[in-house]
Amino acid sequence: MNYLVIIEKGKNNFSAYSPDMPGCVAAGKTIEITLRRMQEALYLHLEDLYQQGEPLPNPQSLKSHIEEIDIQAGDMFTFVQVDLNIMSEAA
Repeated sequence: MNYLVIIEKGKNNFSAYSPDMPGCVAAGKTIEITLRRMQEALYLHLEDLYQQGEPLPNPQSLKSHIEEIDIQAGDMFTFVQVDLNIMSEAA
């Protein structure tokens, strides 16, 4: 699954969140580190939901979240792939 990730530039680092996963965030000194950490955070969040028997949120389109991206402030966005097959294989 590919989840939208919004990246914000701070004074000394970058932070990221996914509108499809409230409360799931990551930060790092570079965009690359931040994205890697965000991918790990998304996987762990989804894994926890899966283990608890909760439904996994379906990724929404960019169009449904476009108003959350503040290009004027320097926000960026990308999609992060999370391999959910690993979870089903572990079950």
